[in-house]
Amino acid sequence: MLNIADTLYRWCREARPFALATVVEVGGSAPLPPGTSLAVDADGDVVGSISGGCVEGSVYELCRQVLEPGEPPQRARFGYSDDDAFAVGLTCGGELEVLVRRVDPADEPHLATALGEAVAGRSVAVAQIVDGPEDLLGRTLSVLAGGQAHGTLGGIREDRAVAAQASALLRAGRTDRVDVGGDADTCPDPLSVLVHTHATRPRMLIFGAVDFASALCRAGSFLGYHVTVCDARPVFATRARFPHADEVVVAWPHHYLATADVDARTAVCLLTHDTRFDIPLLRLALDLPLGYVGAMGSRRTHERRLELLREAGVPEERLARLRSPIGLDLGGRTPEETAVSITAEIVARAHHGTGMPLSRLPGPIHHPTHVTLPPPAPAAA
Repeated sequence: MLNIADTLYRWCREARPFALATVVEVGGSAPLPPGTSLAVDADGDVVGSISGGCVEGSVYELCRQVLEPGEPPQRARFGYSDDDAFAVGLTCGGELEVLVRRVDPADEPHLATALGEAVAGRSVAVAQIVDGPEDLLGRTLSVLAGGQAHGTLGGIREDRAVAAQASALLRAGRTDRVDVGGDADTCPDPLSVLVHTHATRPRMLIFGAVDFASALCRAGSFLGYHVTVCDARPVFATRARFPHADEVVVAWPHHYLATADVDARTAVCLLTHDTRFDIPLLRLALDLPLGYVGAMGSRRTHERRLELLREAGVPEERLARLRSPIGLDLGGRTPEETAVSITAEIVARAHHGTGMPLSRLPGPIHHPTHVTLPPPAPAAA
């Protein structure tokens, strides 16, 4: 649905009900991926496309039916028919399944918030039940970049389970279908949920145009980060030295960070050993809602930095956020090995991992993602 966020946001603000048709599953050479949507309002206005024109007419009619108040959601599967080449289907030979449901903005106010985030270019995820109990089909839950979840899929356990999955997909910038439930720990009913995501690339800010920065650029880019290298020395901060960086900036590090667009997914990696750069930068970085702040250097260098930061008035709870010496203990020494060590710690930090060998740990391999949910509504008297 986020492919048509502009129009849906306007319809929600106008309290205009609409029918939403969403591709929930594809097979073969279907032209558009899951999550692609088409919508029709009560006036018959249509926005979006789900097949590039092959089945839009039939889906439009389904939308008009579902728009009637009280109509339940409908599912439809379209594919090419060898027996009847003129049957409604996909001429490309693929298959797609579509869920069509009525949306009344008054019943789902969180949708307007989620769509507004997407229109503003901010990261957001909307989870929609596409398979499960009939009374839950089509329900939505939105998750913002900071982990806050709004709306409900039917219960607090369902909401927590799905919000965790949605947060993980949002960090990865992927729209995908996930299955939850069917057990006592999450929710009794199995649910299949399509998580629509609108995610900007997370940022990795590397301060210090040193040899280690070049290797870290490559590793960060591989992980999907938008990588920036910043250094105040123009002779070192050049595009030729950092071809894998998305941008190379010549500026004092703390001046650049003060104006940079950062969020809870941003990783800051300080690779210099100069207190003129380090202390002003770390004072600012530790005061921002960043996902990761790491600084390279020996333990002696780290202790000296802490001493200077305390003198600068940085409180202990903020100093505790500093990952220094930077990276996990992998035993490597080369710039490439060091880059793996740093990015491994960033991934572990993002997913609340221990950094321990999985062979030494009991229990599930994947950790639940931390999310913030509103408290449950008080029980009726």
